[in-house]
Amino acid sequence: MENAFDLFERHINPGLAGLLRFTGLDRIEDRAEGVYVWDTEGRRYLDFLGLYGTLNLGHRHPRVVEAVKRQLDRMPMSVRVLVPEPTARLAARLAELTPEGLSMVFFGNSGAEAVEAAFKLARIYTGKPGIVTTEGGFHGKTLGALSLTPKPEYQRPVEPLVPGVKVVPYGDAAAVAEAIDDRTAAVIVEPIQGEGGVRVPPDGYLRELRRITAERGVLLIVDEVQTGLGRTGRFWGLDWEGIAPDLLTTAKALGGGVMPIGAVIGRPELFAVFKTNPLVHSSTFGGNPLAAAAALAAIEVTLEEDLPARAKELGDYLLAGLRDLAGAWPAFVAEVRGRGLMVGVEFTDPDIGALVIGELAERGVLTAFGLNNPKVVRLEPPLIVEKAHIDTVLQAFEDALKATARALEGIV
Repeated sequence: MENAFDLFERHINPGLAGLLRFTGLDRIEDRAEGVYVWDTEGRRYLDFLGLYGTLNLGHRHPRVVEAVKRQLDRMPMSVRVLVPEPTARLAARLAELTPEGLSMVFFGNSGAEAVEAAFKLARIYTGKPGIVTTEGGFHGKTLGALSLTPKPEYQRPVEPLVPGVKVVPYGDAAAVAEAIDDRTAAVIVEPIQGEGGVRVPPDGYLRELRRITAERGVLLIVDEVQTGLGRTGRFWGLDWEGIAPDLLTTAKALGGGVMPIGAVIGRPELFAVFKTNPLVHSSTFGGNPLAAAAALAAIEVTLEEDLPARAKELGDYLLAGLRDLAGAWPAFVAEVRGRGLMVGVEFTDPDIGALVIGELAERGVLTAFGLNNPKVVRLEPPLIVEKAHIDTVLQAFEDALKATARALEGIV
């Protein structure tokens, strides 16, 4: 039987296959449990990527798996002309857990779909086309979401993009205020930029954006696709500043690491269009009963096990250890930053970061770089991780830096 990696390279994505081969990850995954993944050769890895913030509960959390199995035995998909109970209950639960005033929900299957829905709702409600986004921001790769994701390598091949988008520096509230005009419908922002390299904005940034947008009559969309459900040490990333946006997008960890699901939650007046035109935006599979059952279980596990507090405590521990290493390797590591268990290690050169990723994989640790900032290696382990796991990763990181230094000496 032909090797699955070769089939992937031939039939799916030869460029990605080449990148995986370069970083030493030309292996085939086989099974996973908790914080661990095994390949088909029996090698075990600590998953410190967590599917880019999706696996807050780790792989195959038993309560989420059981919830999905129960729903599978009843009705996996909705017929759409009757109301699916798990979906309705999930919407009500999200309304309880989001900031005051956000009570209506639209479900899709991904973060990009959630952003697309938010984009459309903002335009419909305001009657205006303009959106302000930020440099380094990542909101998805469907055409509307991609228009809000200002990376030329992704945008140029599919231009022209959706018009009316302005791009401002991240963390600069004054630049947002200057960009808003009489055609601006909304501002979209991440509480922490994930693909942009785990960039944490200045304290008060979100509060100032909320003040500016409220004063100017512009909507504020907060993209919590990667930061939500405890990742940063609070249930939502915006909870660090206590603001209430007009629309909040979520996905990734919402499905408990078992099912894909995305959602946009917002103020009811922004959803008023559904009263007169209930099919103005829809999704065949969005919020299906299987995904809704997974999300309900994931939310309850997150709250009952107080995983946000766990992310804060263990994130502080991980950050401290990595900063100690950075101090010892200033020629390689430019900065360590993050909040909770959303951590980025910025290298002085992207090739050094790529070599370290490969060396970490050789030592049984999975990581990856930021899509919008390849200098940054991201660590987003499951929130169920233990200190002992972090100690293992810190030792592997030190060994990987040493091995990278030896490799570069050989090249030079």
